[in-house]
Amino acid sequence: MNKSLENIQNIYFIGIGGIGMSSLARYFKSLDKNVAGYDKTPSKITSDLITLGIPIHFEDNIDYIPKEFLNIKDTLIVYTPAIPKEHTEFVYFQNNSFFIKKRAQVLGIITKGVYTLAVAGTHGKTTTTAILGHLLKESGVKVTAFLGGISENYNSNLILEGNEVIVVEADEFDRSFLQLYPDIVAITSMDADHLDIYEKANALEESFVEFSQRAKDHLLVRNGLSLSGITFGIEDDSDYCIKNIRIDNGVYVFDLKTPQEFIENLHLNLPGKHNLLNAITAFAIAMLYGTPTSSLVKALFSFKGVQRRFSYQIKKEEIVYIDDYAHHPTEINALHQAVREMHPNKKVLAIFQPHLYSRTRDFASDFAQSLSQFDQLLLLDIYPARELPIEGVNSDWLLNMVDMIDKKKIKKNKLITEIMNSDAQVILTIGAGDIGEEVGRIKEALLV
Repeated sequence: MNKSLENIQNIYFIGIGGIGMSSLARYFKSLDKNVAGYDKTPSKITSDLITLGIPIHFEDNIDYIPKEFLNIKDTLIVYTPAIPKEHTEFVYFQNNSFFIKKRAQVLGIITKGVYTLAVAGTHGKTTTTAILGHLLKESGVKVTAFLGGISENYNSNLILEGNEVIVVEADEFDRSFLQLYPDIVAITSMDADHLDIYEKANALEESFVEFSQRAKDHLLVRNGLSLSGITFGIEDDSDYCIKNIRIDNGVYVFDLKTPQEFIENLHLNLPGKHNLLNAITAFAIAMLYGTPTSSLVKALFSFKGVQRRFSYQIKKEEIVYIDDYAHHPTEINALHQAVREMHPNKKVLAIFQPHLYSRTRDFASDFAQSLSQFDQLLLLDIYPARELPIEGVNSDWLLNMVDMIDKKKIKKNKLITEIMNSDAQVILTIGAGDIGEEVGRIKEALLV
């Protein structure tokens, strides 16, 4: 625990249900701090936190804040940049001079002074971080890992084994990762995204360059990125290079060339070439940290995945249902590649909920292209998250650009009816909004 947080007994989260916020809430609860928070809507994450003994309310109202958290001297307020600046509770804490920090600043305080492994990139960082945390834990390292998704192995977004090393997902949104103090940095990708924050793609790239310079010991980058560091890739001249990929009973088997050795017959239980890259990134970071290769090989095989990342809900001969968080055209392309590779010659129905008006506007033609690869499309309304509508930007507008005969814009309450009317053998739910809340109902309907 960093000295600047030692005297803080109460930590109050505004937006506690966020994936990054909730892992911090779990962390502080494990340190016997008083933790409470607000979120806009109940979810599986908030109910899990409540089960841990963390009080949460869902109305922006100062009267609902537990009394002890109104003690300025002992309280830290943690907020997510996704909350509106006029949020009543946030304004109250500001006006009364509370100790207030963004989520990323708190992660920065925690990582300062502890050996830190940070994974950044517009795609792949959540799965890579989850694999890395698992590899280290299974290899006996006393690791704390803050994950941007729920690990299937631990049913949590926090791995808490000790304070020898911290693994953290380094988020480029709002330039958050520039608050961290990493010793080893990996950068998986630098595709244009978050243009509502960065405005221009090269500004995003400059931010990644600045973050890469914060690496004290090693910088690991995907081969082909405009950064110089230790490289990783597939069948190329990378320092850490995957060779001889084959699929055995739905599992990737491959070899790995490293600067020191050639490792044969690694197994990965995740589909998709993008996950091979995620796995090799995590493997390389763990090796650079000094973890023995033999324990890493065994640990990689036992990694089960991250919820909402190519997450099989049903896997039968007659019907397959996969849920995925993809919310950028590059991620949808990666999902498509994995589905076609693992389930060739099957009709695929994609159900997509666009996330953010600005992202939909900025990448509309790319979204249309990536969605046109599927056999059938059901398109939901745009999930606004933190944004107000943008005139002319909506799902009907996007649907018109999709080059597909069997396509339809639908409301969420018609979703199950439309799915049951489809003859597709593979069903996909795709998106980073609240489509994840529909997964249980869809699975139940398909299994009847």
